[in-house]
This record gives sequence, C-alpha cells and structure tokens, in this order.
Amino acid sequence: MAAALALLIKLLPLYVTVVLGWVAGRFLQASGKHIAGIMLYIVTPSVVFSGVMAAPLSTEVILLPVLVFGLCSVMALTHLAIARRWLSDGSAAVIPLSVGTGNTGYFGIPVALLLFGEEGLALYIVCMLGTTLFENSLGFYLAARGKYSIRDALKRVARLPSVYAFLLAVVLNLSGAGIPETFVPLFDNLRGAYSVLGMMIIGMGILSFRGLAGNPVFTGLAFFGKFVSWPLLALAFWWVDANWLGIYDTAVYQAIFLISITPIAANTVVIATLLDASPRQAAGTTLLSTLFALGFIPVMIALVF
Repeated sequence: MAAALALLIKLLPLYVTVVLGWVAGRFLQASGKHIAGIMLYIVTPSVVFSGVMAAPLSTEVILLPVLVFGLCSVMALTHLAIARRWLSDGSAAVIPLSVGTGNTGYFGIPVALLLFGEEGLALYIVCMLGTTLFENSLGFYLAARGKYSIRDALKRVARLPSVYAFLLAVVLNLSGAGIPETFVPLFDNLRGAYSVLGMMIIGMGILSFRGLAGNPVFTGLAFFGKFVSWPLLALAFWWVDANWLGIYDTAVYQAIFLISITPIAANTVVIATLLDASPRQAAGTTLLSTLFALGFIPVMIALVF
C-alpha cells in the first residue's frame, strides 16, 4: 500500500499533463500532428543523443539496447500477425507499437528512479534506448505499412533522425568526447519537453473521455500483448540468462522487467498521429493503459522483485 501511494504521488504530474493536453486540444484547437513532428524529429533524437553521451559504455552495455530492440521486435511481429486476423479497419498496423514498446521514458523513468536510485536509473536508461530505437525504426515502419508501400515506408524510416543520433553518440562517447557545458542546459530542457509534450499529446488525441476504449478488440489485443505477453517474455529472458547464459546480473533483469510492465508508449500516439493511423484509437487505449498501470506496476513489482 505504501509503495502504491508513493508511486501515485510520483506519477500524479503525468496524469495532470494528459488532462492539460486534452484541454489544449478541446478548447484551444492545439494541433497534435504538429507537436508529433517536433517530438519525432527534434526532441526525441536530442534525448537519445544526450542519454548515450552520458552512459558509461562497454561492450555489454552497448549490446543492451540491441537486446531490448530484439525483444521489442519479437513482441511486435508476433502480435501483428495475431491482430491482422482480428482487425479489418486498418488499426492492426498500430498494434506492433502498442505492444512492442512501452512508456519507458516519461512514465518509466520516475518509477525507475523510485525503485533503483540514481545508479540503477543510468542502467535503465541504456536499456530504454532499445525501445526508442524500435519505435523509430521497425515500429514506425510497420505502422507506416498500414498506409504506405514498402518503398515509401522505408523512405519515411530513413528520414527519422533518432537512429543516427544514437550511432553518432556511441562514436563520440567511445572517442572520449562529451557535450560542451554550454549546451548541457539545452539538453536538460529538451528532456523536460520530452516528458511534457509526450504526455500532452495523449490528451490531445482524445476529443471526448467517453468511449475511450474505441474498438474493444483493438484494446483487448493491445492490453494482452503489453501486460501479459511482454512481462512473460521478460521473465523468460531472466530465467534463461540467470540459469544458462550468465551474461547479465539482477539489475539488468529488473530494468528489462520494468520496461515490460510500463503502459503503452505515448510515442505510439505521436507516430499514429503523424501517419494518421487510427490516432484516436491509439490515444484512448494508451490513456487507459496508463491508468491501468498505476495499479498494475506496484503489484507486479511486489510479486517479482
């Protein structure tokens, strides 16, 4: 009970930000699509770049985002195949983003700080980069394929700067370069904008709080993938590596498990809005998953950690 209350207090500003986004969209006619472009092409690459530049890189650490990317991809492709059997309204293309990743940034970082402290938070952020790379590569591609040809979808993925920001930061970090002190406040401010705009865009995508679930089949598939399949996959990796491979330690297992139980990523709404791929359905289901996670995460942490 105490852990749930502490988590609620920690995350309350996020829910207030969602409501403010709804107010902006409902009464100020704020454009979620314009903000989605800013998020995807400016803010997210900046956060990825500064996060990798601050991380102590080693071979094992560099491979963590690759590992998480692989787990996200398994989730996405498996559930896309299932969704195509059940959804015929074009929303199946959003399922890979809904289940493959999670709100690991604006939602997961406060929880990780609460659970792991500053030292564990750095490891969590490195793992989190795998979900960001997935969102900005395979996840975006699969969502775009719902409306565009393979060639056009690949062109759109190639224009996303987050992957390039990640690679550039790895090269600079390994060469011993750092972010000049003059620019540190800029990147700090962009991280703040990442949280605020990311949560507000969820609210902007909802014109009415009635009928949030939209298509219940979509919502059911998204919830099953995000809150059942992903945690089971994370636990399976934990068991296999702990008992057979022995590559990582408990801190990595816990970080990946926390990623697996975060709600649907706000960037799902960002990308769905940018591609005009069932954005209202994505926004409503994302908000419902965020509300559900408030109780789900403390229970799962109590059971597993």
